[in-house]
This record gives sequence, structure tokens and C-alpha cells, in this order.
Amino acid sequence: MSVQMVLLPVFVQIGLTFALLFGMATLRTRTLASGETRMKDIALRQPNWPERATQFGNCFANQFELPVLFYVLIAIALPLRRADLFIVLMSWVFAVARFAHAGVFVTSNDVRPRSLAWFAGVLVLAAMWLYFALRLLLLI
Repeated sequence: MSVQMVLLPVFVQIGLTFALLFGMATLRTRTLASGETRMKDIALRQPNWPERATQFGNCFANQFELPVLFYVLIAIALPLRRADLFIVLMSWVFAVARFAHAGVFVTSNDVRPRSLAWFAGVLVLAAMWLYFALRLLLLI
């Protein structure tokens, strides 16, 4: 697989993270500018943001949980030349699951479909790691 094909879903995932960051920053800036939230109420990371800003903030923070395992896998697989078609296809499935998870998170925030999207990402990532580990350890 070419480096570009392997890294494209990574860049898409990173794009999602930046989009959530900008959305969160916009919402937080608006709430501070309107006076709805005061600096002293959030200066020490107190959870005093309005619900919508909290949704984006939590979704943004979530991009540094499960996706970290995705980034590590790609960072190891690429230089070892173990990023094959399966890894690339599963990377896209993982990225789509993360978009679904984030989409539910910042809209309805319905926990059931949000959890299903999250769990789909977990299963895909676990399968990727298992596949990678077996290929590497068994020299397949």
C-alpha cells in the first residue's frame, strides 16, 4: 500500500478532531462573549460550560482516547511495511465509525446510538490490532 493510502484515513480522523476543536472553541467563545459563562467559573477547568459547549468539549476530548490506539497502530505498521489492504480498509471503517460517534455526540447525544457507533469503532480497532499482531508475530 502506498503511504498516501495508509495515511488518508488518519488525516480524515485528524480533520474530525480539528473540526470538533474549532466547534468547541466557537461555542465557548460565544458563551463567554455573551456573559452566559464567566471566566472565573471555568478558570480552573470547572465544568461550568453550557450543555452545548460541554457536548463539543466532551466529544473533542474523546478524540484523544480510542483514536490514540489507532494512531499508534498506523505509526508502527507503516514503517514496518505491515499496512496492507486490510489495515487500510479497516482504517476507513474506523474513521467512519468515529464520524458517526461524533455526529451523534454533537447532535442528539442519544446514548444508545452513540454507544453503538463507539463500540463499532472498538471492534474494528481490536480486529486491526489482532490482525497486525498475528501478522507480525507469525511473520505472515
